[in-house]
Amino acid sequence: MKFLPLFLLCGAVVSASAADKKIILIAGSPSHGHLEHEHRAGALLFQKCLASVPGVSVTVVSNNWPTDEKVFEGADAVVVFCTGGGGHLLTKGNRLQTMDGVLKNGVGFGTMHYGVEIPEGKGGAEFLRWQGGYFLTNWSVNPHWDANFTNLPNHEITRGVKPFKIRDEWYYHMKFVDGMKGVTPILSAIPPDGTRGRPGANSTHGGNPEVQKHKGEAEHVVWAYERPDGGRGFGFTGAHEHRNWANENFRKVALNAILWIAKVPVPANGVECAVTQEDIMANLDPKGQKPKAAAVAPKAEPFISPVLPEKK
Repeated sequence: MKFLPLFLLCGAVVSASAADKKIILIAGSPSHGHLEHEHRAGALLFQKCLASVPGVSVTVVSNNWPTDEKVFEGADAVVVFCTGGGGHLLTKGNRLQTMDGVLKNGVGFGTMHYGVEIPEGKGGAEFLRWQGGYFLTNWSVNPHWDANFTNLPNHEITRGVKPFKIRDEWYYHMKFVDGMKGVTPILSAIPPDGTRGRPGANSTHGGNPEVQKHKGEAEHVVWAYERPDGGRGFGFTGAHEHRNWANENFRKVALNAILWIAKVPVPANGVECAVTQEDIMANLDPKGQKPKAAAVAPKAEPFISPVLPEKK
């Protein structure tokens, strides 16, 4: 297996190895503060972790849309980690149409954190088709809270993952396809009632009547989707906090999901990847912000409940 050098240039395409399954990770331009929304550093960490998986080639497109769309040729999966909403990189020009063409014939698609949010009239319908759900303004909410994942489905994406608790900006109350047909919740937890926003508040990201109806109920923050065309998708709403990638369970869910949408068999214990402090602090965007305290691995909660029957 031959490995190519990593060229870490703005807009550069970073390739790992030539292999059977081709995964494209699109990292959006710099956003937020130090150790927040670290799109490029996160994507390069995924690339490093997936390098040990046989038969997989991972290409990272840094700092927004690729300058040469030929990078999508032969792709088996595309994952987007970027600024969302009206600034989502897929809302520009004819990129939605381009991606629609890329995803034909069962190519997988997934989004990370803010990348799950896209305007209803410019990408909402596509996200429902591609990944089964998305963050819809005036419907979904985006609070920071401690999510306690106590029950996990027995799915390829949860292989090797133990129930855990971690604080992040976990978006929830997604807009899913009707009846959640084809959707499998992967990480679900009961958010504090206060995270739903002030009742009656005129906020695009909280307080709406629909989200208020479900106080005390579990909300899905990571999900898998099996498309009618045979393709697969996922949404992972956490990852505001870059340091959370130091948590093995948090990280493993994302890495397993990337393999799953590419139709690469997930190892029995999930993607094994040792991540150091240096790995977390590598490749951060130069944002000119005062650094936060050093990143440390958030502790995982002990295994406290059995997994549910496996969904094939």
